[in-house]
Amino acid sequence: MQRLQAFRFELMPTGEQMRKMRQFGGLCRRVYNDALAAQQKNHEDGGKFVGYVGMAKWLTGWRNNSETPWLKDAPVHAQQHALKDLERAYKNFFEGRTGFPRFKRKSDQRDSFRYPDRKQIKLDRDNGRVSVPKLGWIRYRNSRMVLGDVRSATISQRAGKWYVSILTAREVEQPVPGGSAIGIDMGVARFATLSDGSYIAPLASFKKHERRLAKYQRRMARKVKGSANWKKAKTRVQRIHACIANARADFLHKASNTISKKHAMIAIEDLQVRNMTKSARGMVATPGRNVRAKSGLNKAILDQGWYEFRHQLEYKMAWRGGLFVAVPAHNTSRTCPCCGYISADNRKTQALFVCVNCGHEANADLVGAINVLRRGEAQLSSEGLELARIACGESVQSGHSMKQEPTEVACDG
Repeated sequence: MQRLQAFRFELMPTGEQMRKMRQFGGLCRRVYNDALAAQQKNHEDGGKFVGYVGMAKWLTGWRNNSETPWLKDAPVHAQQHALKDLERAYKNFFEGRTGFPRFKRKSDQRDSFRYPDRKQIKLDRDNGRVSVPKLGWIRYRNSRMVLGDVRSATISQRAGKWYVSILTAREVEQPVPGGSAIGIDMGVARFATLSDGSYIAPLASFKKHERRLAKYQRRMARKVKGSANWKKAKTRVQRIHACIANARADFLHKASNTISKKHAMIAIEDLQVRNMTKSARGMVATPGRNVRAKSGLNKAILDQGWYEFRHQLEYKMAWRGGLFVAVPAHNTSRTCPCCGYISADNRKTQALFVCVNCGHEANADLVGAINVLRRGEAQLSSEGLELARIACGESVQSGHSMKQEPTEVACDG
């Protein structure tokens, strides 16, 4: 079975290499924005969407144009991949997954470009170096060994630092899962409560840095926008955001690894996080209620990283040959696990569950996790799957049974 995996490292470029990477990122951003502007003009003129092949012809004309000869300074493959990113953004918009593509701004300072041709990439694993066209050999912080054959390399900037993400492919044996089945209830007071009675306390990385972040955001607001001091203050704010994101990612990877290694089947709530975190502000004519409380709840939910946690569990269970199923979250913490009675009165407080029918008393999050596990087992049974058949290589994703594909794609680290 083939596994695709990405390995991400911090780069240690020279001053000249850093200057070139900023230039390449800016040129790829320019190509993306020019193609987006051309697409909008074409739409206004009544034309249809132009796919990647048509946009690649635009790029050839731009690179050969005497008015924009500097476009040739960047690798053509990286610019072509910027057009593929735009095509993917349009497809996501057409299929209703995202909003309309937006222009990229220089002030975002999150430029990236990709080398898709593996023949152009050289990797020195022992010495921690990678070579790419027009940049040469660049050292990176070699924190772990890169496994597999190199497929592509993506260079990106974040909070003033440059990173390389190396995508590899390798053959692995068909995994045989071990362990028991578990249900997971997501929450704010408890990040994840498992049906066996254990739970994971939340990290709340944003909450820990919120006051320090607000302090430097105020300092940045007092500076003249665009000045040197404003840019320094903005860099400091971006570093705090990066620290928050890194701590959250580390926490989620450790939690998902621990759970996926110990269990052969995981059932989790199919939470619609985007709908759950909508603002309660309302309109001028119909103002919302409890806006401040809802805003605090939204901030706490987004600080947990529920969707990313689910995504990591999903692909890591596929790596280990286990089952993953997402079940409807409706009334999971209001249903008595003993008698099955459903009532809002069963959950009198946030943490306590007391069944008004049979008197069963337990932690509300634990009750939710038990009900999630039972719904997951029932869903698998109704679709003709049994836990004993996990070793046959079958997988369940997003509540639907499907045969495990020979290729798995994920980014770890």
